[in-house]
Amino acid sequence: MEGRIKEIKYSKRFLQKLFKQTKFIARDQPYAAEKFEIELLRETLKIAQTPLAYKKSPFFNDENIREMIFKGYRVVFKIFETEIKVFGFNKWEETLKM
Repeated sequence: MEGRIKEIKYSKRFLQKLFKQTKFIARDQPYAAEKFEIELLRETLKIAQTPLAYKKSPFFNDENIREMIFKGYRVVFKIFETEIKVFGFNKWEETLKM
């Protein structure tokens, strides 16, 4: 499944949560918010190169659901045959309360 680079797709929910967080950061630090969003999206694009190198998510019983930690945020994605769907985004501390 890891042979060729897959296309990255973002769920509507992921984008909504990301933009909400960016807006929150921008209230005090507009430049930092823009930088955070750009860097996070850039990091998610790297997932396509080696998706299986990321840790399996402990919240799902599925080897194809993995996660990336970025500056204290958990980014959850699922590996499909032809694409990678990024669908989860939250502070890693929040998931410990689940």
